[in-house]
Amino acid sequence: MLVLRAIQSKDLPALYALAERVGPGMTTLKADSGALARRIATAEASFAGTVPQAERDYLFVLEDCGSGQIAGVSALKAAVGLDEAFYSFRLGQLVHSSREIGVYSSKKTLFLSNDLTGCAELCTLFLDPAHRSGHNGKLLSKARLLFAANFVDLLPEVLCAELRGYLRPDGTSPFWESLGQHFFKMDFSVADDRSGGGAKSFIAELMPRFPIYTDFLTEEAREVIGRVHASTEPARRMLEQEGMAYEGLVDIFDAGPVVQGHIRHLRITKQSTLAIARPAPDGTTTSPTGCPLLVCNTRLNDFRAIVTHAVPAFGSLPLTNEECTALAVGAGDPVRVATLKPGDTLHG
Repeated sequence: MLVLRAIQSKDLPALYALAERVGPGMTTLKADSGALARRIATAEASFAGTVPQAERDYLFVLEDCGSGQIAGVSALKAAVGLDEAFYSFRLGQLVHSSREIGVYSSKKTLFLSNDLTGCAELCTLFLDPAHRSGHNGKLLSKARLLFAANFVDLLPEVLCAELRGYLRPDGTSPFWESLGQHFFKMDFSVADDRSGGGAKSFIAELMPRFPIYTDFLTEEAREVIGRVHASTEPARRMLEQEGMAYEGLVDIFDAGPVVQGHIRHLRITKQSTLAIARPAPDGTTTSPTGCPLLVCNTRLNDFRAIVTHAVPAFGSLPLTNEECTALAVGAGDPVRVATLKPGDTLHG
């Protein structure tokens, strides 16, 4: 059984090992033991509630309860753009017209913006390839939404996620080559890495502050604006099914779409419910006939979530001893429950 739980300082070696397996493109999970240790310390303080809400960085790991192996990592930042500016391009439109000569022209534009300042952000999602099966990926990603639903008062109204933009098979970005490199004078990977490391002041210093007409970009670059990397398509569909949407904001480096949604309006927030944990009799297991459910405890300082096939009944949820142990709950403890898949319904 796999459980998603709050990260602990003891997880540093495992987190470093995961970072070593991450390919290019994830700038928030670098194989730097010092940086990872500092981030874990911030996460522990966040779960303990000892840092201001706006500075919290909730980092989770996916653990195999049997072996203790760490299979994945994901995160939810409580707010972005408050200490370092958070930049996006907003797609817009400018109209040029002249009645005198009878010309009307509508042009698409890109405008550097800080629209998402103060929003919470889903980030740092990586699942070890050996565990990419079953419901593991959904647990790693969606448990963050259940966390947000459980602690909605600790988070801002809006949640966003930057999705990786389209790259050619050789790893180059047509959008960057057509726009960014003319201002930054560096390779795409270098600029992306510096930005992900937290050094963002160079963006404001080098990028133009006036609207950029997309007509000046190459046709290939225009076509990839708002388009995700092939490997990111499933993540985009999943987030859209949960109520997040693309609203015209894109990443300034690869033009990947930014999806966003109000936490209180997300599917998991609206449909999740509280239930009472009821341990099943010794030796029994939950029936696989129920639809898969996402279940978490309600503790901030020891947050845990699993996938179960238990069937809720009369406000309670029967859980096996193994599931109770994974969630660190006992008889009578509250748990939050939601269906793993949109369209399924809770029973009881």
